[in-house]
Amino acid sequence: MADSPSAYSSTSPPFSPPFNSPAETPSLLREQGYALLSPSGVAEWLGEPLAQLEALHEDWSGLPPDEYLKDGGRYRQRRHACFTVDADAVDQVPHRAHWQPVEYNALHGGMRRWFKPMLAGTIAQPVWTHLMRGLARLASGLRGDQRWSLEAHQFRIDTAGGIGRPTPEGAHRDGVDLVAVAFVGRHNVKGGETRVFEANGRRGERFTMTEPWSLLLLDDARVIHESTPIQPIDETAPGFRDTLVVTCRAHGFQGD
Repeated sequence: MADSPSAYSSTSPPFSPPFNSPAETPSLLREQGYALLSPSGVAEWLGEPLAQLEALHEDWSGLPPDEYLKDGGRYRQRRHACFTVDADAVDQVPHRAHWQPVEYNALHGGMRRWFKPMLAGTIAQPVWTHLMRGLARLASGLRGDQRWSLEAHQFRIDTAGGIGRPTPEGAHRDGVDLVAVAFVGRHNVKGGETRVFEANGRRGERFTMTEPWSLLLLDDARVIHESTPIQPIDETAPGFRDTLVVTCRAHGFQGD
């Protein structure tokens, strides 16, 4: 791929996501470091109707602002929650700060960021438990069976200021074992291209996720990732892009 990780053009034609089947997902994660499920693939993988996931989307309309953006922006809203998954047991842990080292997040690393907690009604949904359990199983397929620490982040990036940045820190790793990026929805925006690159190589992939509940899965040790900025199509109307990011980490949460 010729483009650098930070290159961006809002007028470039979108590349279609290279979806794979649920059956291929574990082997693709091991072989190339990433996999991508379509919404129907996610439903098949979870064994749940897609409508169960789509019912969660209404929670994104009331996300509180992210008060920790160090680039001076006001384009991001989010909620956060943490869980442990041990075999089939999924347990929410007491609300805690999100922390990353500067090695993985040069912009916000080293800060204890106390985001507002996710709503109890979201976490109580059976499909949420199934999603946490399924992601932990994929992580075990990469690193072996063990107890996993999961952090979930609901994001809305808006264009109220003219431009929104899904990854203001740029192309990065998260310092975990598995990263899952679920595309939840978008409205009146262009841009938002997803880019995945080998951490120690030249291979890369670029595509634009447009179908709600498409799911990108990343082996964080092997690849870096980013999403390009978004801009409004109609500058007189609101625009936004919603995602759910869940990370799985062995040996506890970062910052413990």
